[in-house]
Amino acid sequence: MDLSAPRPRTSRFRDSRAVLLAVPFTLIAAVTVVDVLAPPDVHLGPFLVAAPALTASFAGPRTTAFVGAVAVLAQVSVAIARTSLTDLNHTFQIIALILISVFVTFFAHLRQTHEEQLTRLRSVAVAAQQVVLRPLRERMGPLRIASVYLAAEAEAQIGGDLYAAARTADSSRLIIGDVRGKGLEAVGDAAIVLGAFRAAAHLAADLPGLAAHLEAAVAADPDRGADGPGSPEEGFTTAAVLDIPDAEPVLRLVSCGHPPPLLLRGGRVVPLLVHHPAPPLGLSEFVDSGFAAQAFAFEPGDVVLLYTDGVSEARDASGTFFALPERAAQWPGGGPDALLRHLCEHLLAHTPGGRLGDDAAMVAIERVGGQPPSRTATMPLKTPT
Repeated sequence: MDLSAPRPRTSRFRDSRAVLLAVPFTLIAAVTVVDVLAPPDVHLGPFLVAAPALTASFAGPRTTAFVGAVAVLAQVSVAIARTSLTDLNHTFQIIALILISVFVTFFAHLRQTHEEQLTRLRSVAVAAQQVVLRPLRERMGPLRIASVYLAAEAEAQIGGDLYAAARTADSSRLIIGDVRGKGLEAVGDAAIVLGAFRAAAHLAADLPGLAAHLEAAVAADPDRGADGPGSPEEGFTTAAVLDIPDAEPVLRLVSCGHPPPLLLRGGRVVPLLVHHPAPPLGLSEFVDSGFAAQAFAFEPGDVVLLYTDGVSEARDASGTFFALPERAAQWPGGGPDALLRHLCEHLLAHTPGGRLGDDAAMVAIERVGGQPPSRTATMPLKTPT
């Protein structure tokens, strides 16, 4: 579901580069005309070096070399018009312009090579996002679902937050989680949790059994606690795991140290607080606690909002937390996707410059009737930079 339908980035870049390319040629023309008409003791030829230098900042080596060649020809024309090519002053200006054009052409080559590397890295990041954090289906049984992921790091596609959904014979199961830490290590930990969930969500008979399987997968990671048990480098993951039956107006929740989901019903927002929360995944060796599922009413028309602490703990310039329940209560309605639009707009307006201090993920689930064919859909919102 494309919310903004932005114009392709490459197309916008080509258009802006075409406009910028007019600047060095205009500079060359202006300097040439003024230099020819200037008094004999005034020489503006040195200003021509700015043309290839400017071009190297946004164009490739071929274009930079072409602009440099045009600048050299312009300097030759000025020399012929004013004195001659053998004039010592103009000769040195031409030689200096040729050398500088060669240098900036080489720098343009280096810049273009670096940009191509970044483009390939971004492509890999997009592919990794699609593999690790797959789009959620828009419809699952009697549920309508929307999701959004806002990465805190500029140019990032995915971080330590995670969500996924799966179907069983008679219910839908979902997970949202937050891996301790940031960067590629957090992405790897998130992939472990998501892989375990997708493998077991269809097989585990009950929700506590599924949560126990996730705990075992995180605890068995050979890269955890490389410095020994209990080391500060040891990771853990907070998670909320849900099972929503098709035929019953309830949802069952296992909370593993994760912020409580919010139930939106009739203009009211109620946090779903479990009586017996479990510790975060990966801490079973330190806290001996079983997994217990608690049931909550979830009727047609209700919406449940899952989120990570990157949303609830987002701060403004004065250090005030984002008022998530209050903003959710102000939602005018319109479905899960409209709810996430509403919250993302206020969240980015709340943070200084629209920059988040931590990754943020949200999943909105609405119970409706019927079981139409499933489709995949995501909410491609803008990533703060």
